Amino acid sequence: MTELQFTAFDWLLLLLYFGLLVYLSWQKNWESQDEETFLLSGRKMTLPAFVATLVSTWYGGILGVGEYSYQYGISQWLLFGFPFYIFSALFAVFLAGKIRLNKALSIPEAVANIYGEKAGRFSAVPIFVLVSPAPYILMLGLLFQYLTGGSGNFLWYAAAVAFFSVAYVTFGGFSAVVRTDMLQVLLMFGGFILLLGFAFMEFGFIGQLWNAVPATYRDLSGGHNLQYILVWFFIALWTFVDPSFHQRAAAAKSPETAKKGIFASILLWSLFDFLTMFSGMYGWAILGPDLQEPIMVYPYLANELLPLGIKGVFFVALLATIMSTMDSYLFLSGQTLGRDFLVNYFPNTSNNRLTRISVFIAAVLGILLIIIYPSVIDLWYVIGSVMIPGLLIPVLGVYLRLFTLKREWVLPTMLISIMVSLAWLILGTIYNQQQYSYTFWGIEPFYPGLAISVLLWMLGRAKDDGLLERTELLNENLKE
Repeated sequence: MTELQFTAFDWLLLLLYFGLLVYLSWQKNWESQDEETFLLSGRKMTLPAFVATLVSTWYGGILGVGEYSYQYGISQWLLFGFPFYIFSALFAVFLAGKIRLNKALSIPEAVANIYGEKAGRFSAVPIFVLVSPAPYILMLGLLFQYLTGGSGNFLWYAAAVAFFSVAYVTFGGFSAVVRTDMLQVLLMFGGFILLLGFAFMEFGFIGQLWNAVPATYRDLSGGHNLQYILVWFFIALWTFVDPSFHQRAAAAKSPETAKKGIFASILLWSLFDFLTMFSGMYGWAILGPDLQEPIMVYPYLANELLPLGIKGVFFVALLATIMSTMDSYLFLSGQTLGRDFLVNYFPNTSNNRLTRISVFIAAVLGILLIIIYPSVIDLWYVIGSVMIPGLLIPVLGVYLRLFTLKREWVLPTMLISIMVSLAWLILGTIYNQQQYSYTFWGIEPFYPGLAISVLLWMLGRAKDDGLLERTELLNENLKE
């Protein structure tokens, strides 16, 4: 692959982008913000801001998406698109309004309000892992390694950009995340429209591409078996326990803003999926089928097609797509670790201060995690397969009476389900000869963990009126 050709103007665009992030995130009164303002922007987020921050945050794994579409074609839509549309719509209908009306500022706090302090504190641990910024730190490291001509270890670049995000997130709080996301959603769409337009001119329109790619690229399954496909559908349940969804629903101006915003976001995600999916397939057609680093298909394609002076626009779009998610997940990780977990051990330290310290800790742990799992898709798979089975039913039970557990069953449900999936993952790693495959006895690790969780729910479902009435009371239309 040819080396990246950048002009001074391209580099200037990148510097301008980072300067805008600092400008948009700076708050003069950052030290005196009350907790609700720092974590949820005072619950006054408008519909445009809601859509911008949700769309940009939920699509940060852009290089992983490119890696998949380059290798498997349109099945990207089936695995990484359609399931999330379905569960996002269900989230909007059944959860978004209730989350907005709930007084809790985070998922662990909401869990604690229903199930007790111990359950809430424990839930902070898997949630902290679930929102690890590791995949996005990895992508930024690879991207900056390419931008600098491949010199140096990508971990140094990853660390530098991660700690840059730490700086502006800790100063500005959630309001800084929202303001920067409103810029970044425009950049991500503009950059990929630009790339796809040049791909049309270089290779031809989609009809020609369709006839050029292998048959498996035109197959919705992508050549995968049903069990593998279903795992990704189950991993899409991530939506129900994802703190970024909960945070944005809680920060919306009203329940209606949260509901409408999610449906608007689904439409924009489907459009962006179209842009990214066909860009990856054009990468296969134009660059050839033998890229040594499929994860870099978008940067390589941009370098091949875009003229000097315009190339920087696309690389800014890539950075915006990744950083919009990384800064959100850094902030959520810090909030979960600091406010919802460490506060119990440092009662004399303010919650906002603990959150800021924990944002830095989350960045360090994310860097360590990418050393162990240096693959974006692999990180998503491993984290989702282990953590979601233990969180799903207890979190749903906070808002939906059907899933409410007896208090004494909550901790065992979370702990045992997570441990079963983790043990299955370890056994699959030891006994499976294929790299990055974790099936044991032919079963993906997500399934046994979820099966145990469902079994424990059936045995420990709340039937006593006291807890159910308390759950219903918290979910009624609460007055501000």
